[in-house]
Amino acid sequence: MKVIPRAARVYIGCALLGAGACVLPALRPGATVPWGTVALLAALYALCELPARCRLLGRSLPLGTGSFFPVLLAAALLLPPAAAALTAIPGSLLTRVEEPPAALRRAWRAAAAAIAVRSAALTADALGAPTALGRGPDAPDLPYALLPAGAAALVFCLVLTALDGGIRATACGLPPRAAWRGLLGRSLVPHTVHGLAGLMMAVLWRSTYGPVAALFVLLPMYISCWVFAQYHRERAAHQATIRALVQAVDIKDRYTRGHSERVGQASVLIARELGMAEDRLDVVRFAGILHDVGKLGVPTRVLTKDGPLTPEERRVIELHPEYGHEMVRGIGFLGEARAAILHHHERMDGSGYPYGLHGEQIPEFARVVAVADAFDAMTSTRSYSRARPVPTALAELERCAGTQFDPRMVAALVQALDRHGWQPAVTADEAPPGPPGGNVPPPRDVDPGPAGAGPSVIGDGTARRAGADAPPPGRPRERA
Repeated sequence: MKVIPRAARVYIGCALLGAGACVLPALRPGATVPWGTVALLAALYALCELPARCRLLGRSLPLGTGSFFPVLLAAALLLPPAAAALTAIPGSLLTRVEEPPAALRRAWRAAAAAIAVRSAALTADALGAPTALGRGPDAPDLPYALLPAGAAALVFCLVLTALDGGIRATACGLPPRAAWRGLLGRSLVPHTVHGLAGLMMAVLWRSTYGPVAALFVLLPMYISCWVFAQYHRERAAHQATIRALVQAVDIKDRYTRGHSERVGQASVLIARELGMAEDRLDVVRFAGILHDVGKLGVPTRVLTKDGPLTPEERRVIELHPEYGHEMVRGIGFLGEARAAILHHHERMDGSGYPYGLHGEQIPEFARVVAVADAFDAMTSTRSYSRARPVPTALAELERCAGTQFDPRMVAALVQALDRHGWQPAVTADEAPPGPPGGNVPPPRDVDPGPAGAGPSVIGDGTARRAGADAPPPGRPRERA
């Protein structure tokens, strides 16, 4: 975002005034401030943040805002509140900024850090941190020192979270609930670790070994930051790979644009309702997003054909799960998602494709994706079919449970939607104009359902009229 809205500028201005009020007591004549300690901690924090400004080092080192908060928390434990707030300003003004206007963004970071450090220092001072830490021959009372250090870290986290939510609300126009959602959960554990490291720095600083010994605390913090940075870079690379594949599918089959993302979302809802571990939720989302990646291997003329498929075209399009599996088999982080891509057209009664698996032979993720795929296909409006209401789609899934779908997965989706609801999106209307159509065939020898039951869900969510394999004249076949 290159243009900062007026509301955000006002908010930043208020934060700057608040930061000025935080540091002003230390600058008044006659104020008792240990300027040597202030200068050392401020220089140390600035030195830690400075390499990120270097174009060469910034690419290779995991440095950035937040990496060295232990220095600021140590300052909150060692210094008077106003003096502690001063230590945050030089380093914050030197942090790397990715987007303009850089000066305003750095000013915001400095103001937020100063306010947070002052708040943490006031908390630590109120809980007796100076007495607990001791000085020189007086050994720190570590059990008691944990209380002010933990409280200071918590207040530091809460203040930064509150300020960050405010800037998101004013700069991005988010509603308050969305602006603060998830911020505290993501920052609480890291700031707790930073608080313990800050306590270690403060203890060593006040010990007979002096400030030099305190610097060694930064080494394990740097290593941990490097590990986390590598994890986030790897995760970003994974997301980029998935995004590229999905975009390729959307370009080729533009009439199902957005379908893959929604199948991924519905798959996560089902998996979470089943109580799957958190580390599996990302994988099942990948499975849902990439379930149709094999369409890249199907000729476009077959995917967009207006009318029934010939037997040869049916055999070609039934290979798309195998094409998809071959495309992603070398992507190690997909794990169980690869089996879901291969088997999401299998049916519980064994009449699916490509291998005719049945029951528990079908991988769990494939059974999840099959339900999510069919549900989104029925509840999405496209150029060739109107969306069904969610209750109607769920009733159809329940009718096909046990023959086509795993009843557990259907029940989990019903329960999840009762809790969270569902907002079906229009896909074809967002796509550029072009010839309608497309064909993803149903499994062979499908039971069309009882007479008068209406459309039966088949394949990957394709709906057809009972007893009719092709749509009426002039209407393209439906596909997921």
